[in-house]
Amino acid sequence: MSTLPAARTRRLVLLALLPLMSACGSGSEHSIIPVPQQVTLGSGSFEISSDVSIQFVDPSDDTAQAVFDIWATPYRESGALPLTPSESGTFRVGVDGQGEPESYRLEITQDGIDLGAADPAGLFYGLQTLSQLMPASAVTGSAGSSFGLPAISIDDAPRFAYRGMHLDVARHFFPPEFIKHYIDLLAHYKINRFHWHLTEDQGWRIEIERYPRLTEVAAFREQTQIGHGLDEFNGDGVRYGGFYTKEEIRDIVAYAEARHVTIIPEIEMPGHAQAALAAYPELACTEGPFEVAMTWGVFEDIYCPYDETFEFLENVLAEVIDLFPGEYVHIGGDEAPKTRWEESQFVRDLMVQEGFNDVEQVQGYFIRRIERFLNENGKRLIGWDEILEGGLPPNATVMSWRGTIGGIEASRRGHDVVMTPNSLLYFDYYQSEAQDDEPFAIGGFLPLDTVYSYEPVPDQLRERDKERIIGAQANVWTEYMKTGDQVEYMLLPRMLALSEIVWSPAESKNYESFLRRISWHLARFDALGVNYRALDD
Repeated sequence: MSTLPAARTRRLVLLALLPLMSACGSGSEHSIIPVPQQVTLGSGSFEISSDVSIQFVDPSDDTAQAVFDIWATPYRESGALPLTPSESGTFRVGVDGQGEPESYRLEITQDGIDLGAADPAGLFYGLQTLSQLMPASAVTGSAGSSFGLPAISIDDAPRFAYRGMHLDVARHFFPPEFIKHYIDLLAHYKINRFHWHLTEDQGWRIEIERYPRLTEVAAFREQTQIGHGLDEFNGDGVRYGGFYTKEEIRDIVAYAEARHVTIIPEIEMPGHAQAALAAYPELACTEGPFEVAMTWGVFEDIYCPYDETFEFLENVLAEVIDLFPGEYVHIGGDEAPKTRWEESQFVRDLMVQEGFNDVEQVQGYFIRRIERFLNENGKRLIGWDEILEGGLPPNATVMSWRGTIGGIEASRRGHDVVMTPNSLLYFDYYQSEAQDDEPFAIGGFLPLDTVYSYEPVPDQLRERDKERIIGAQANVWTEYMKTGDQVEYMLLPRMLALSEIVWSPAESKNYESFLRRISWHLARFDALGVNYRALDD
């Protein structure tokens, strides 16, 4: 584990001091995050050891067995628990179709464990909860030959269908192994959407066979800005880049699906396109030449709305659609300056042809054309709240990042909304007001308690509009995160607060309880070598 500045050096707890039954502390409170809908603590415990066997309620249910095997693999590999199937085990597991989607029921008594779920996702989440009732050291094989699980009854289901985390791999590239690790962290806390930000001004990260220059040219920048993007340019002199092959993407998608995480790919348009224009300059309104951006910020060169541009983007999206089976494709739509469009005779002629009196309407035209293509190919469009400008496509879902106003407006217009306000859910912001004690970041201040306080459903919405808030998402932009350790540090433990926002009933949230429960999780991160920011005194 790498060493980060002073805030990282102190631990809330030491693994060596963690009692075997830390999962339930004194017996008055569990350590489950996100907190379940209903929890009843019992008395006594069930002794789990190497001779505990597994009974599948339906032995022919291969899906349930596959879900269980994914969960059990680290315990088996560590030697902590063989978890051998048996016709009459004391650990009974099954999918029975009862309850809401993704729900589960977990019962632990002195006689055994019963886990039933509405569907495979619910079974997976029930097993994640069970993990949090074990010693943090169990997965490392250092828990000893046996340990007790507290008697407990849990009936649980998610509050929101969409529970999202984002990762920008375009500013800085992270290898497939780290992406899988990131997915594991999401899945353990019942986050079910991974928004994979794959293209940017600073790099194109996905192989597109029809356009090889996207990986030959657009995937690499000549050097990278040192410091903030508004500073005078000071490059590091190191060529930087990388991309994911289709084979790697298919492997990651399958890995995520097995853990009930749906990946949402983002292909930015019409803005944040300078890397693509460096490879294919004919798609811009001006002649160029262009280079893959070496600094941060917003750039004026964006896709020009030629028919040739739409042909290019549709061909790109066709290959993206083939790789990602989820319902959504994210098209960005944010921070697209209209300077080049305003200067373009082609765009002025297009505005006359279409009857537009505002250049913002050209963006609406652009997004609607892309949405038609996605809909025709069985996908839904999702984009940042700027897609409201110039006319929102009829079936689009909006991510509200510039505060909550865009989400409120979109829900009132009848659109699904994912809330992701930058002031509350941007995990690239500092976690301390004393920024000198933190890794260099973009700015802002977003401590753990502020994240935890967020409520995704605005009070001012009518009941029918509230139902269109389908969930929330936190974002990790990586201009200043060069390594996986830095990503972990910025992600954790704030993601644990997010998990409680999107999974747990609003009335169940309690920050003091959350802080008590979090000690088990930080100890588990220690046991697994996962980086995080220690809690403040």
